[in-house]
Amino acid sequence: MERIILGVDPGTNVMGFGLIKVVGNKISLITLDELLLNKLPNHEMKLKRIFEKTIALIDQYHPDELAIEAPFLGQNAQSMLKLGRAQGVCIAACLSREIPITEYAPKKIKMAITGNGNASKEQVAGMLQHLVGLKELPKRLDSTDGLAAAVCHFLNSGNTTTKQKAYTGWDSFIKANPTRTK
Repeated sequence: MERIILGVDPGTNVMGFGLIKVVGNKISLITLDELLLNKLPNHEMKLKRIFEKTIALIDQYHPDELAIEAPFLGQNAQSMLKLGRAQGVCIAACLSREIPITEYAPKKIKMAITGNGNASKEQVAGMLQHLVGLKELPKRLDSTDGLAAAVCHFLNSGNTTTKQKAYTGWDSFIKANPTRTK
């Protein structure tokens, strides 16, 4: 069975996204990119653009599912409110096209990809580079964060097993998870 998963890292300045194709127990990268929003004049225009971009991605790639990173509680409640709105607009776009949605906490995504819930963005991106065969990493890592949500969803949807333990490094992670290599 083939399916396409859209992963999104919502943001009001940068929305990262990645799409993967799943065939059986194998994943392949379709695309990853980011939507830059910081030059738009206000929050409402940013939300409108997030909605439009999400609809455009749906129309172009026809994803079967959305995996989206949940906003995390930081020190600034206003920032969390804005992130929640960005996430809600993306979810609304998918719901308008009847696409199932799964939300993942940032630590859950990091754990699924690297085996460490406290991994850095660079560590997540490095593991994704290995998992999906990225030739080079993008300058900003928002797109790999979106891709990470999609890969996390694949790994947590019963197609493969995810070891829920900490690893001592990349070598031990890869050795313990041989099926997650290209």
